[in-house]
Amino acid sequence: MRGSKGPSQRQLRVGEEIRHILVTALSHRHSGNAILDGASITVTEVRVSPDLQNATVFILPLGGQDTPKILIAFKEMSWFFRREVAHQLQTRIAPRLVFEADISFDEADRIEKLLSSPKVKRDIEREKP
Repeated sequence: MRGSKGPSQRQLRVGEEIRHILVTALSHRHSGNAILDGASITVTEVRVSPDLQNATVFILPLGGQDTPKILIAFKEMSWFFRREVAHQLQTRIAPRLVFEADISFDEADRIEKLLSSPKVKRDIEREKP
């Protein structure tokens, strides 16, 4: 069943190409949006749909500062970034870009804190032979 598999090699390749294009566009600081051009933003991942028509771009502002403002700015300027992708990506259609905050680091930190808690450590020690 295709739905249970992970992304295809093509999805991964296209996602990585889009990520590189966006990183380059952000580093040039010429989007015309003061918030985006003035911020240090990392594009952590791009997930592309199987039909390559939609892409979710995960971003992380330096220090997690102003994330809501930055997401709004990305939404307003998505046309600009889609145009950049369209000019450089070698596909028939440029995907529609949706920007989301990358919370994976926050989630990893939360799990690390849980595993470090005395209660969990005690339970782990009990399970060891």
